[in-house]
Amino acid sequence: MRARGSTVTLLPLLTLAALLLGFLLLPPSRAPRAERPHPVLVVLGAAQYAGHPSPAFQRRLDHALALYHAGGVRTIVVTGGRRPGDPHSEGEVGVTYLTRRGIPRTALIAETRSRTTAENLRNARRLLLPGTPITLVTDEAHTPRALALARALGLSANASASPLGPHPDRRYLLREKLALVAYALLGVRG
Repeated sequence: MRARGSTVTLLPLLTLAALLLGFLLLPPSRAPRAERPHPVLVVLGAAQYAGHPSPAFQRRLDHALALYHAGGVRTIVVTGGRRPGDPHSEGEVGVTYLTRRGIPRTALIAETRSRTTAENLRNARRLLLPGTPITLVTDEAHTPRALALARALGLSANASASPLGPHPDRRYLLREKLALVAYALLGVRG
């Protein structure tokens, strides 16, 4: 025979589990898109292959390129380091990509040491004057977590999300949702 109190004790855990499951199964919500980007964009790194941006990284770079050409953007910081043994960093690959598409090299900064979103943001912050407002450029699934991390690190940030590809990887979407939950529970240190 079960004690009556054990059901009452499990109820909050079951409710929390149901809410978490619902959050994870819901389709991603539309990421915020700043009406007007700040003069400084920070493009968050994604994979590069042999000196060429991955499709996801290229979409982010193309979005930054469009924002630059729309006017008002003066500087683009492209973030992302390299994997061990890789001769190319994401930051360098992104800057090369944007330079080849007409953005003056003087408007571009490559951050080449980070491997995580938090490192992308911390290292970009070190490259800018204190208090510089930024617009994050990343994909729709990554935007909520990246924006929350930026604000937790004390950055004055908004975001302009690039679209996801035509068939986004469900594992990536789930990973981003789980990472957002983990961030909400554990936080980040500035």
